[in-house]
Amino acid sequence: MGARPLTVGRIILGDACVAEGADYLAQRHPRMALALKATGPLPLRLRPDGFGALLDAIISQQVSVASAKAISGRMQEAGLWQADAILKASDEDLRAPGLSRQKMRYARALAEANLDFAALRKAPTGEVIKTLVAVPGIGRWTAEIYAMFSLGRADVFAPGDLALQEAARVLYELPERPTENELRKLAGDWSPWQSIAARILWSYYRVIKAREGIG
Repeated sequence: MGARPLTVGRIILGDACVAEGADYLAQRHPRMALALKATGPLPLRLRPDGFGALLDAIISQQVSVASAKAISGRMQEAGLWQADAILKASDEDLRAPGLSRQKMRYARALAEANLDFAALRKAPTGEVIKTLVAVPGIGRWTAEIYAMFSLGRADVFAPGDLALQEAARVLYELPERPTENELRKLAGDWSPWQSIAARILWSYYRVIKAREGIG
């Protein structure tokens, strides 16, 4: 897995790490093993970290995947993908690619935060989340997803995610969808591979929807 400071914990570096985590969970949790039989191999889903990753997350809020991709593309084409460019941009500059007034404010807040992304790579996950949620426009779900996929943290979960909640409900045959707090407690049993458990549940959710004829 590669050496990292103990405070950071395990880091997912490639498909071998995902397979290791999946095997760990399958051996200890029969329902996770059942889900893995249905899903097959799990996706790596790692992505770059830094300013652009968080700006893209802000852009993606409450819009379709296609719309978010189009707006992000126009922002990059306009040279509006760095903090200094955002700070210098006028309202019209930011509106032209498709940012709403609220997202303009969030983009500027992110730029003004002047986050030390190199330091975040070495910070404990709890500190990463605390730092990110202090920025307007970044909620806990976004911070957890960033830690999971941009920083590769192996032991972080996003219990506020509705797909994870629904997948857990079906897999564990719960009477109703677990709340964020209930799912966070359940996810503690999947440590130190909570992010692999999340990948399993997201994949299982797609299986569920396909069975229902939705996906």
